[in-house]
Amino acid sequence: MSLTLANAALLRSQNFINQQWCSAGQGRRFAVTNPATGEVFAHVPDSDDDDAGRAADAAAEAFPAWSARPARERAQLIKRWHARILANQEDLARIISAEQGKPLTEARGEVLYGASYVEWFAEEATRICGDIVAEAVPGRKLLVLKEPVGVVAAITPWNFPLAMIARKIAPALAAGCTVVAKPAEDTPLTALALVWLAEQAGLPAGVLNIVTASRGSTPNVVDAWLADSRVRKITFTGSTPVGKHLARESAGTLKKLSLELGGNAPFIVFEDADLDAAVDGLMAAKFRNGGQTCVCPNRVYVHEAVHDDFVQRLARRVGLLHVGPATDENAQIGPMINARAVDKIERHVEDAVAKGARVVTGGRRVRTADGPHYYAPTVLIDASPSMALSCEETFGPVAPVFRFRDEAEVIRDANDTPFGLAAYFYSNDVRRIWRVAQALETGMVGINEGAIAAEVAPFGGVKESGYGREGSRHGLDDYLHTKYLCQGQLG
Repeated sequence: MSLTLANAALLRSQNFINQQWCSAGQGRRFAVTNPATGEVFAHVPDSDDDDAGRAADAAAEAFPAWSARPARERAQLIKRWHARILANQEDLARIISAEQGKPLTEARGEVLYGASYVEWFAEEATRICGDIVAEAVPGRKLLVLKEPVGVVAAITPWNFPLAMIARKIAPALAAGCTVVAKPAEDTPLTALALVWLAEQAGLPAGVLNIVTASRGSTPNVVDAWLADSRVRKITFTGSTPVGKHLARESAGTLKKLSLELGGNAPFIVFEDADLDAAVDGLMAAKFRNGGQTCVCPNRVYVHEAVHDDFVQRLARRVGLLHVGPATDENAQIGPMINARAVDKIERHVEDAVAKGARVVTGGRRVRTADGPHYYAPTVLIDASPSMALSCEETFGPVAPVFRFRDEAEVIRDANDTPFGLAAYFYSNDVRRIWRVAQALETGMVGINEGAIAAEVAPFGGVKESGYGREGSRHGLDDYLHTKYLCQGQLG
């Protein structure tokens, strides 16, 4: 595969530590591959704990000066970074598509989505405010300050390689923190390009550092940061088991944590819903990025009165989705990230069919001219709680439809999961809307809407989907701690 960019300097193949592009200390490297074909088109450093330590050294040394810098100056630097992201949108999209596989149209959208967080937090940097508390005793002044937590370690997933790291780095820098980052081993090139643009924007030495590592070496890098008392916060997006490991290992130094973990989102269609709108919402929520997102509906519940009509409309739309490589401008479903991902999707569908589900459309692997890592967009009916796809994230373009009879039943089933990231429902009954929205045990709820993420809104979950929020003013608070000042003898 050839990856041709207008700005060839964006294609980085080294770590970035203390303003220097450098190799891993041991000189090891690992391959970056095209997920559709498995073809190797780049190599990056395979870092270890020593590399992680050097990155933390740089971030710790840079923290005092960066945190003391006026908020307006920090904001101006982040805005310059934002401008460079927009100026290189097409190249960044091509890098995303090459290493992650999503269609180019979606990759362009991801660049704009990630850039929106950078712009938002640049503006929020100047709005960090404390409080003056009404004095309880004459002659005392009580003040509350907001201060940056310190060095932040950002660990990001492969499914949104630009957006996920942007919405972690931007608030950290805006708050006055310094950063060490480790992108997913499947998609390091996008993150490296993003950091290069931040360097070009003028970030001082040590403020932002990034190291790459293979699947086997990642635990060494992350464990080094977990053990380092100078790293005061971990922000992670990924699986719940890894999130639990980070929480346990952070306890030794009581780090602050933001964990955006697994989901098992329900999508509920009540009998009074606008069915065309519900299908539109499900298409947007379920099939974006080939179903490889943590907020994708994993369980579609449809009231029995409208079940057949809804399924017919949905199957018609899903059957028209175009499967193809990221280089195909008409592609709507690209390759899955790797063979393991396709195997899991196939296993879930086969398990569902063996337990009574029926395939309405799709339900098979797709082999294109460029490789085998594709799966046809699929609609299943007669899904039941006994199926693996009911309790495990499929992370693919499969929509299993469950039939339900009443509101109490579907709320019980929707909440019957340890996860609580997102939920969606469609109804035109305003009283039901409030009842259901409050009853769903999730951090986010889409009401007659399938696309809910935005830089101005808090993104995050409850239960085993994690804690902390990204985006909005609440996302900035996750990088700040509260200091109380009490000054006496003023009477």
